[in-house]
Amino acid sequence: MNAADRHALVFGATGLIGRHLVLALNRAGVRVSTANRSDEVYLRLVDWLAAHGCDTAPADLRVDFAAPSLLHGEAAGWDDVTEIYNCAGAYRFGMSRDEARRANVDSVRAIVVLASGLRRLHRLVHVSGYRVGGQDPGQVPWNDERTRKTYEALGAYEASKVEADAELQATADQLGVPWSIVNPSSVIGDSATGESDQYLGLAQSLKEIWHGTMAALPGNAQTFVPVVPVDHLARFMTLLPPDQATERAAYWVLDDETPALPDLLALVGRHYQVKVPRTRIPVSLVRRLPRWLTKADPETLTFLSGDRYPTESAVEFADRHSLPLPDGITSLLRWADHLAAHRFGDAPGGRRRFTAPAGVRTFELGDPDAPTVVFPGLPVNADTWAPVREALGSARVVDLPGLGASGGDRGDWRTWSTALIAETGARHLVGHSIGAAAALEAAGARPDLVEHLTLVAPFFLQARAGFMSRWTPLTRSYLRRVGPEALSKRLTGGAAHAQALASSTADLRRDDVASRAARLLAEASDEQWRTELRAALRQYPGPVHVIVGADDPLTPEARALLDSLPQVTVTVIAGAGHHPQLTHPGELADAIAGFTARTPDTRSAVKQT
Repeated sequence: MNAADRHALVFGATGLIGRHLVLALNRAGVRVSTANRSDEVYLRLVDWLAAHGCDTAPADLRVDFAAPSLLHGEAAGWDDVTEIYNCAGAYRFGMSRDEARRANVDSVRAIVVLASGLRRLHRLVHVSGYRVGGQDPGQVPWNDERTRKTYEALGAYEASKVEADAELQATADQLGVPWSIVNPSSVIGDSATGESDQYLGLAQSLKEIWHGTMAALPGNAQTFVPVVPVDHLARFMTLLPPDQATERAAYWVLDDETPALPDLLALVGRHYQVKVPRTRIPVSLVRRLPRWLTKADPETLTFLSGDRYPTESAVEFADRHSLPLPDGITSLLRWADHLAAHRFGDAPGGRRRFTAPAGVRTFELGDPDAPTVVFPGLPVNADTWAPVREALGSARVVDLPGLGASGGDRGDWRTWSTALIAETGARHLVGHSIGAAAALEAAGARPDLVEHLTLVAPFFLQARAGFMSRWTPLTRSYLRRVGPEALSKRLTGGAAHAQALASSTADLRRDDVASRAARLLAEASDEQWRTELRAALRQYPGPVHVIVGADDPLTPEARALLDSLPQVTVTVIAGAGHHPQLTHPGELADAIAGFTARTPDTRSAVKQT
């Protein structure tokens, strides 16, 4: 069967697997229709596909699993379908039995019935699961006792998937529908980009590793929670319908070389550059401990097993179709990076990633090749600059080494910033507070490459902080415990910016971030460093823009210094304090953009106040 003769109908196309499946089918030249619940859902799918290079939008069919007729509209829209892919269902823990059965069992039955009426149907491909596949269709329909025992033992989600696996086979065989089943393991992000928006299961364990809240690694050397990249799974599925040998066959699609669970988590922890628990806790003990202590949903515990799975047929099929499995460790770590960069679902949008200038793990927000680069201050992170970055249009914000979500430490600043400038084309450095020191040092090291320098609330030109902020143990303790509302009040005088500071307070609780921030805050009061920075400013030959809030002024001595430097422009934002990126993002963005627009190609600036 040629690709041009194929017409695929995808259920569950908006989910992680479904989206990548539509993408893979499109790349294979297969015509695609998707069953969607609403126009809004379909348009979100189309936008995602377009952003990922899909040049042909799938046809939109309306589906209602509660209606007598599964698909709405003219049958001409689907009567020539050659293959159906069922990626629909609910992947969610804590469902009731009835809810899970409606989502994962009744939906399967309805799709098989629809498939039985399609005259050109060549295959129904159903997504089951590595822990639930291989059920006996001869026991369908389940009696009440079997249903009760299965749901009590496994929980609603896994039990419904077990029942659905058996139901699919039994109903399809009864109605004469040719089927294939894929039993994927934990589906992780794209093997090339790590992209995923699914945060249940193993992703929750990675979140605990990132935040340092996992007290002990669960399992032992035999605990096997395998993974498979979503793009590999999608490509595998597209190859099933044209292959006659795959009819009435089930395939366990997973990476047999996935490390044992404790080793996998330790590997990710080292990649995240955070402390990894040394203690390992047996699964049997995890199951007996209270949920408030383990933080594990009871329904996930059945996945902590030493079982292995019959992958031979899937490996043979992939080899026969020249479909190599992507490197497991590389795929895993790219997924881990994507999860952390998007804060495990708390920051799903935007261009967020980790890079490694001079080998330092660095979080970036914004356009990867933007010439304007912002270094945030303390004790906040790159996310607090998101509104300013968006207003600027083409800019990126990077957490300094050792701060926010970045690795490294203060000692990495010089080599890191030099590499950042040289490797990524940073031409306009914007430094805020402590970031102003990093920006000035970087620009001074490479004045040939940095064309503009903007210093926002540069601490070395303002009054020294109070004595209490110079006492590192007290500051460290405060930063590790402060909540978003309290930090907002301290930085801006009110709680209005608590939401914008939520990720900053979360970062301060990670590993040694609060300690590094406290040391830097104390160092900011060191008169020798402040003197050295003022001297560096005198020597810097390029145009400099100093921006301060009216409520956080320059010292008289600093103002006299700036008045003596013809290359310096000063802008004062009315009503702003030390964090104008929080309180006055629009005015701050206008000031930054306006200065560079006035001095695009010169090393001197007209003096303004």
